Amino acid sequence: MTAAVELTGVSKHFGDIVAVDDLSLSIGDGEFFSLLGPSGCGKTTTLRMIGGFEYPTAGSLKIHGAEMGLLPPNKRPVNTVFQSYALFPHMSVAENVGFGLLMQKVSGSEIQERVKKSLDMVQLEHRADARPRQLSGGQRQRVALARALVNEPEVLLLDEPLGALDLKLRQSMQIELKELQDRVGITFIYVTHDQQEALTMSDRIGVMSEGRLLQVDGPQGLYESPRSRFVADFIGEINLINATVVDVNTVALGGGTHVEAETGRPSGVPVTIAIRPERFALHPGDGSPPEGRNVVEGTVTRRIYHGDFYFYDVDTAAGSIEVKEENRPSVKRFDAGERVFVSWNAGATTVVED
Repeated sequence: MTAAVELTGVSKHFGDIVAVDDLSLSIGDGEFFSLLGPSGCGKTTTLRMIGGFEYPTAGSLKIHGAEMGLLPPNKRPVNTVFQSYALFPHMSVAENVGFGLLMQKVSGSEIQERVKKSLDMVQLEHRADARPRQLSGGQRQRVALARALVNEPEVLLLDEPLGALDLKLRQSMQIELKELQDRVGITFIYVTHDQQEALTMSDRIGVMSEGRLLQVDGPQGLYESPRSRFVADFIGEINLINATVVDVNTVALGGGTHVEAETGRPSGVPVTIAIRPERFALHPGDGSPPEGRNVVEGTVTRRIYHGDFYFYDVDTAAGSIEVKEENRPSVKRFDAGERVFVSWNAGATTVVED
């Protein structure tokens, strides 16, 4: 895959504060790549360095092989969409989209052609004469995208552009954004703290914490095979259970229960195992435990109704376990106080680093 953006050993210091620490990352041409992490993890600073709004303290930053050095934002082949759309209220949609081209003294006929093309991309050509106040939040967001795309950037940077939208609109815009990126075919680099947003749209995701890039993987890889406790805990709901390695295929949980897990570690080493709530199944405690699966015994302490599924908290010798089961007639419901077996496939167990 050709690299659209390549960062090698990039760090950014603000006085004594290390905002980004020795980050190396290659983002492919035409890729939808998300930087994901909590506030203050360095993701926005990384995006700002790519855009030229900040300069690295150390390291190399290239776009399509060209070193960016101290080039300002207007000299880089990128454009940025921010959470605040900053549309001019007295201008029409078309005038907002074409304003940057006008400042660059592009000819009127070319402005008209490029504005039409950009509005076609975001499916707003029919609102070209409208004012921003006449548009919905999602439409204003698309105008901001068109304004960024009209300059024909090689890379589009998006700094939490959906943050100001309500939940349902944000969810629909996630699909629209990915479809737009597929249509235009350029590299999108997206910054978000919303894990579901990143999982929905991205080809790959980089998870950051305290200025460091912890793991880069596709959405499924991050969700199914987190490599660290932080990544496991940050991406979706998960059970993190303390254990001790027995051998390369077995760990001992609290209470002495042995379960299968690929450890790759020597005997006696303390580890954390990570299991998603939906990977568990519950079985009546007065029956026989299921064969061929990992099993622990416990007592249901709470059942929470979520419409299409139930959450259960189960107290076991290994600690409290959260179980998620679909709300289907064929799935038995358990009440608080019931004894149960909690079972799961060995392959659903991931051993993670602390």
